[in-house]
Parts: sequence; C-alpha cells; structure tokens
Amino acid sequence: VQLQAYGGGLVQAGGYLRLSCAASGRTIRDFHMGWFRQAPGKEREFVAAIARSGYGPSTRVADSVKGRFAISRDNAKNTGYLQMNSLELEDTAVYYCAITQILWSYADTADRFTNWGQGTQVTVSS
Repeated sequence: VQLQAYGGGLVQAGGYLRLSCAASGRTIRDFHMGWFRQAPGKEREFVAAIARSGYGPSTRVADSVKGRFAISRDNAKNTGYLQMNSLELEDTAVYYCAITQILWSYADTADRFTNWGQGTQVTVSS
C-alpha cells in the first residue's frame, strides 16, 4: 500500500487546513490510520488515529490538539483526513499519515505503523 499525504501549506494562527491521505495499491478499510507530526529538532509525535472499518467509530486524538483537530476517513475513496482548526504556532511540523493492522491499543505508537506517506509541511505563522 502506498500513501500520499497532501494539503499542507502556510496558514496564519487561528486558521485551518485539511490534510488528506490517499492510499493506492489496495483498500485500507482493514487498516487503522494515524497522523503523526515532526517539528524541527523534535521527536515524531502522535496526533490522531481512526480505527479500521468494522471496529466501530473509534478515534483517538492527542491532548495537544483535542478540540481543534478531527480525524476521519472515507473508505470508498480510500482516503483519510485530518481537519485542523484554530491552528497554533506550535502546530508547525511535517505531518505524516500511516496505517497499521496492529491492535488498536497501540494506535498512538509510531513504530507500530507499517506504511507511511511522505509527509506534508504545515507552517503556522503569527
């Protein structure tokens, strides 16, 4: 499975962006999908995850973005999304999407994800 993340860009603080993660090669409905981000000089960190089809409407969001970011997916389009509202300077990072078939309890752990997109830059300015 190949993933391509896009939708990043430059936005002012308080603004919004929607990231997309398009998959090709096979359906991703049987995969959990996650979004991670990495700022310069920092470790890659978990942002949000959404469970695979049939698992229920399970989502998980990092405390740092709770109430501002929302994750969703459209299995018919083989695409996942990250809606980012009320963006803050601290949200500046490269954002990556990834998929995995491991246990949902590990869905916030980057090294449990098996397929990664190339990343899309999000820059929030003051």
